[in-house]
Amino acid sequence: MSDEALAQADPQWLELISEARDWFGGPLGQLLLQEEQRLLGEELQRFFGGYLVHYGPGAETPPKAQQIQRNVRLGPPLPGVEIFCEEQAWPLGQHAADVVVLQHGLDFSLSPHGLLREAASAVRPGGHLLIVGINPWSTWGVRHHFAHDALRKARCISASRVGDWLNLLGFALEKRRFGCYRPPLASAKWQARLAGLERVAGGWQSAGGGFYILVARKLVVGLRPLRQPRREPMGKLLPLPMAKVNRSSKQKH
Repeated sequence: MSDEALAQADPQWLELISEARDWFGGPLGQLLLQEEQRLLGEELQRFFGGYLVHYGPGAETPPKAQQIQRNVRLGPPLPGVEIFCEEQAWPLGQHAADVVVLQHGLDFSLSPHGLLREAASAVRPGGHLLIVGINPWSTWGVRHHFAHDALRKARCISASRVGDWLNLLGFALEKRRFGCYRPPLASAKWQARLAGLERVAGGWQSAGGGFYILVARKLVVGLRPLRQPRREPMGKLLPLPMAKVNRSSKQKH
């Protein structure tokens, strides 16, 4: 995004992303990101290809897919972002990326539908889209309603609803994971005491985690099968009369 284009960018969008970035840099945001980075790192290890694109307001460097040649961060003009663009104006061609990661992009966006369509368009057929979002059916989702910080502005769209959107965009949901079962308490002492929840609830994959990760694969649109030509019924095989030899015409020797 050029300086001129940046000056014309939606100031409401820039303010929202900046506030979200500051929140993720605080103690609660760091707790959430810490657990996300671990699970994202596990998922990304199985992907390979040419390009991975990451979009999200977090300041932390996202985990990389070791088997993908180029990991690119795009988004608002903030430190760590390599390609500047607005949420609905990605400077990418259609089907340009093997993997796209939206890490809280939908939570802090002016148009979740528009952002999701932009990300979906960038994924090649057979490629993957990973979405990280705040789980509204968790203590983090409850805190969102009473918060006085940037978390108040998070949309907290449920995993089931995002899954429905993905289905309409031609994606098949392969996996759904949850993480960060500790409640959003600012006290580091209490967080240390409750650290065991991650091992227990995380092993059960309870739906009460503070965030979810959806892994969806873009379906390959196959060619329409050619219609088989109509086969005309074959006629019955009728016995032909045997040719008779005119013996009288033969000369005797």
